[in-house]
Amino acid sequence: MAPSIRLSPAARSLFDQPLAIAVQGLGPRQQVTLRTSLRDETGELFQASARYQAGDDGELDLARCPALPGGSFSGLEPMGLLWALQPQKPFWRLVKRDVQSPFLLQLEVFEGHGERHGRLLAQAQHERAFLRDGVRRVPVREGRIRATLFVPPGEDTFPGVIDIHGLGGGLFEPRASLLANHGFATLALAYYQFEDLPQEPKELHLEYFEEAVNYMLQHPQVKGPGVGLLGFSKGAEVSLAMAAFLKNILAVASLNAPVAVTLIPLSYKDKIIPTVTLYEHKAKATNSKFLDYSDVIDDPFQAPGNQSRIPLEKGEAQFLFMVGQDDRVVKSEYYATEVCKLLQAQGKENFQILSYPGTGHCIDPPFFPLYHTGSHPVFHKQAVLGGELRAYSKAQVHAWSQIQAFFKKYL
Repeated sequence: MAPSIRLSPAARSLFDQPLAIAVQGLGPRQQVTLRTSLRDETGELFQASARYQAGDDGELDLARCPALPGGSFSGLEPMGLLWALQPQKPFWRLVKRDVQSPFLLQLEVFEGHGERHGRLLAQAQHERAFLRDGVRRVPVREGRIRATLFVPPGEDTFPGVIDIHGLGGGLFEPRASLLANHGFATLALAYYQFEDLPQEPKELHLEYFEEAVNYMLQHPQVKGPGVGLLGFSKGAEVSLAMAAFLKNILAVASLNAPVAVTLIPLSYKDKIIPTVTLYEHKAKATNSKFLDYSDVIDDPFQAPGNQSRIPLEKGEAQFLFMVGQDDRVVKSEYYATEVCKLLQAQGKENFQILSYPGTGHCIDPPFFPLYHTGSHPVFHKQAVLGGELRAYSKAQVHAWSQIQAFFKKYL
């Protein structure tokens, strides 16, 4: 019997779903190398490989067989071939622009454990999709809002979440589309550098974000009385400010947020919060020639940085702070800890911190490759963003389940 790859689900799975991988028809205790490959929409290649030995029956099930040393990872890691994918081009990040088409994953089984791959024994293809059947993708151009709404299948009402991405502008849909698969009406909201939105805003007006909240609450399939916010980095900063100043925000899940206004001043009605000062000379050189920028932001809990701090104590929402202990862009763990102390001092208990070791600035949904060195979002120089492969893969899975549980509880 010729070797073959067995996948479950067989042909297609959601990107954030586990994929069971097994090989059958090998010789007893045969040594093989498994390799996964995926090309992004620009054609850049991501790959991972691992060395295995089949069982006495010639079966190799990644849920039961540990990977041997010498590949991208070792140990019992059923999803290792997905979370260990790394770009062949340095500092390249896996991004999904068109969530309506899946990524195509290639799996190959080679003979032996050599540095050069042996004979190809089996191969398979698998689609990793972002939308499950029935999820509707609705472009939104209402008033000033530029966004995409993802609505789960059916005619029911669903808890509403607004997803706000970090610096870089544009409209970013992967996280919102994946969240909609889990039963949330999710709005991916652009706020600059998209269509007719400002290219380089001099100020961010919370009124724009308020319009998005009102749009969600007026939507017939969004269950009120309020919405949740899911923000990453700059988007998490905006989400915290929305919770401080706007009504109808029930729950905020914040991924590595600055708790002070950075780079672009924020205004609401007649109030303006100035930006915190950044000191580029405080960037630290690392032994990898990349800069560590975690200390460049003025401390928002001391003067003069505190005039830029977002007054979270005004907010009535529930806050879930998810922070990477190895975040080299924002001191997110320190910020979350200090801001929760302030809330506690005011008798509030509307907060929770989840702190992830070995996790850097980027906390993506499960199975996105680790992006640990790349272009700094502000200084556009090669920087350490932080994170370590195995720890980060575990953080992704845990954080994603916690985000869903948090929104289910409070929305």
